[in-house]
Amino acid sequence: MTSAFGINGASVTQDLPFSQACENNKGPILDKLAAIFHAPGLVLEIGTGTGQHAVHFAGHLPHLTWQPSDHPQNYQLCLPRIRQARLANLNPPKPLDVCQSDWGLPGPVNGVFSANTAHIMSWPEVERMFASVATILAPGSAFCLYGPFSYGGQHTSASNLNFDRHLRSQNPSMGIRDMSDLIALADRCRLSLDEDLDMPANNRITVWRRQA
Repeated sequence: MTSAFGINGASVTQDLPFSQACENNKGPILDKLAAIFHAPGLVLEIGTGTGQHAVHFAGHLPHLTWQPSDHPQNYQLCLPRIRQARLANLNPPKPLDVCQSDWGLPGPVNGVFSANTAHIMSWPEVERMFASVATILAPGSAFCLYGPFSYGGQHTSASNLNFDRHLRSQNPSMGIRDMSDLIALADRCRLSLDEDLDMPANNRITVWRRQA
């Protein structure tokens, strides 16, 4: 099974795809990414969706080369916004199925970012994402995963509990991921949890570092 990893709730506004959630969280996320991705390099975004994050981050982090990507069925959704932005450090989007063994990247990347993807992937897809990210990341580099998470089987808010139930009613393979499962998975992939940062609207940014 594969999923389209774009941001939920996207619509088309004035010929550009638009997500209100993405518009709301792009500022707080940028504040964290600016400190994490402080050195020049290539950052891969998994699940670019509407492209609002890609344009915002690339525009404010000119020392980075931002590589958008999304599921092959969805990767062109962001293209109108990226073309409109005309940013020299923002690459055209790449089709990317996390279950493919070869992600078609030229070499090690200096960072990976993904927002609101782990809970709409199946667990085997999450496993493949972590394993492949560990393969392409340069040692010491960060994988930043944004979204809601549970801890010890407990949700951090009633809204997250209701969201999890909604996801699983749509597809039993989806659902908010528990941090203990992610830590165990990361350990198998030689990734270590470096930071777990509180974000608005009961979300988190988890920062996983590639071990040497």
